[in-house]
Amino acid sequence: MKKGFTLIELLIVIGIIAILAGIVIIAVNPSKQFAEANDAQRQSDINAILNAVSQYAVDNRGTTPAFVDDGLERIVSTAADIGTFCADLVPEYISALPVDPTDSAATFTNCASAFDTGYEIGLSSTGSRITVRAPSTEANDPDGDGTIDPITITR
Repeated sequence: MKKGFTLIELLIVIGIIAILAGIVIIAVNPSKQFAEANDAQRQSDINAILNAVSQYAVDNRGTTPAFVDDGLERIVSTAADIGTFCADLVPEYISALPVDPTDSAATFTNCASAFDTGYEIGLSSTGSRITVRAPSTEANDPDGDGTIDPITITR
């Protein structure tokens, strides 16, 4: 009598392993994990930008960089005063302007080159509060209504 597994037994074990692997992949949901990691990076980035602008304002008697004015504007090199905004902050208040994690560039340290951070910044209508926003979020739904909301920090 030979000892070993039959073909049916091997197929059953392979089938069970495939089912368990499928359940684990569904439970882990890698795309959701990547989306949440990107949103965490966005939260960190806009917080760093806000901290840099706030520190600049502290050092300049409440005056914000020239680019920061009423209404949210995207932080890009093509906008008016953005070179000054970048030069005002980099490298004294922030080592580099962070960029949305889905962009190919990691950060911008050269304020003279063209860039698009993917983030927005602006002052409140009273001029007393600064808002930085990440509009391109992937998994941010704090109110649970099923819609993806931008990540916003106001200080």
